[in-house]
This record gives sequence, C-alpha cells and structure tokens, in this order.
Amino acid sequence: MPSLPAERRARLAEAAGVEPTVGAVAIAVERSLDTLAVAAIDVGADAGRVLTHVEHNLAVDGAADLGPEHLAALVTMETKGELTATQAKAVLAEMVATGQDPAAIAKAKGFEAMDTGALEAQVDEIIAANPAEWQRFVDDPAGRGKLTGFFVGQVMRATKGQADGKAVTALLLKRAGG
Repeated sequence: MPSLPAERRARLAEAAGVEPTVGAVAIAVERSLDTLAVAAIDVGADAGRVLTHVEHNLAVDGAADLGPEHLAALVTMETKGELTATQAKAVLAEMVATGQDPAAIAKAKGFEAMDTGALEAQVDEIIAANPAEWQRFVDDPAGRGKLTGFFVGQVMRATKGQADGKAVTALLLKRAGG
C-alpha cells in the first residue's frame, strides 16, 4: 500500500528541514515530485533550492522522470554561482525535455559563469556611466532597494544575462563601502 500524502509530506519536510505545512512541500506531494525532491536532497542538493524548483519550475509533464542526480547537480551549479537562477531555470526545462546532464546543457547554451574580473569591470563601467544614481546609492543606504535593482538590471543587460545578480549586488555594496 502506498504512503499516504501526510506521510509523504512529513518525509519531505524532514529531509528538507522545514515544517510539513510549508507550501512547497504540499505542492511537491501533490505533483508526485516528493520522491525526486527527497532523493536530490539526499544526494547533497540544497533543500531550499530543490523545493523552489519543485514549486516554481517543475509544474510540467515529464518532471517526475527527472533523475535526482541531475536535479542535485543543477542545484549545486546554481548554489556555487556557476549558473544564475534564470539560467538554472532554462537548463532545468531542457533537462526535463531531453534528460541530458545539466553541465552539458549549460555548456551548450553558453552559460559559463562570468570571470570575477570581467564582472567587476562591468560593474565599474555601469557605475561610471550613471554617476547621479551611484551618488544616491552611496549617500542613502536605506533607499538602496530600487537603485540596487537599477544597477543589477544594467549589468544584466550589458552581460546579456550572464552575470549573477547576487554577485553584482555584493560588488555594489563593496564599492559603496559596506
């Protein structure tokens, strides 16, 4: 007799280190992706990212056929900064469609991580091109939210989505002195 949904939710929640009432846990069970999620977490994938992908990016036919090792490898590439969240989503869609390895898909799509030096140069170029916005960013730490989005967006546009938004934000804060 198969496990009941409550048992499956409890098992996934325990593996992920969250409460069984977390929405992503219920969604995973509802979509019959809980076994995949638990297996990917057991292989070493970040539980939070696995749940995010199950909740937001795996509501498609064929998702249950995805191998846990491939999902774990994708999540690891994302958490190490080798892929941005947007790139990871594109690679995941291709994985579901073809069953290919995430590293091979990322390479074929040209999703190599940006060199730190190249990213720093791009951030500096965007800062130099927007002196008024940069001065507001530096002068008003409490009001940085929208300006952070502005600068990250400019860098993402200039790098055609290759930059990691978190890395850009960290560089902006470093350049601003905190």
